Amino acid sequence: MDIAVVVLLLLFASFVAVGAVATVRTVRAVKRGVERGSAQARRVVEDTALKARRYTLMGAAGELAQLRLALRTSIDSTYRALDAGSAEDASLSEAASLLARLNDHARVLDTELKVLEREPDKGRIADRLPSLAERTERITHSADALRWAAQDRARQFADDDLTSLAQQIDIEAGALRHWAPTTLPTGGSSASIGDQKRISRS
Repeated sequence: MDIAVVVLLLLFASFVAVGAVATVRTVRAVKRGVERGSAQARRVVEDTALKARRYTLMGAAGELAQLRLALRTSIDSTYRALDAGSAEDASLSEAASLLARLNDHARVLDTELKVLEREPDKGRIADRLPSLAERTERITHSADALRWAAQDRARQFADDDLTSLAQQIDIEAGALRHWAPTTLPTGGSSASIGDQKRISRS
């Protein structure tokens, strides 16, 4: 009897522990989902504001907004291109890891540009802009090169697959057009067959 009680207590404790772990994981998953949603919402707001400043602000302020927008657009577009192809092409994993490293540099640069937007000294902004623009160009060029290479690779694979498929279809179509003619039994025509049937009845 005591053993049965102990077993029941152990089972109850196990169920409680499993339930607690599941609850913690669920809470963490929900929290991560909320954080991702909030981050995406903030990103959309920031991108919209940058687009507005690019067209409404003149001089250095407008150029800073343009640099930040170009940086974000290039990195985001490359991420989407690699994500779209990685499911079918495992070799893109190395490109994705390189893009992640490049994105670290892009985040640092974006922070510098953002800080410079609030800089009251116009002379300092003018001094920093050339080097910041050059870094932006290097990062966006690298991101664009990865994206274009991934797009070219996907297109080449699609062309190769289409060519192979067309060849297989041509072979199958040719095979379908070659059929063996129906041969009649030797010794006569269909009429003779009828005669044979009448003879067998007699």
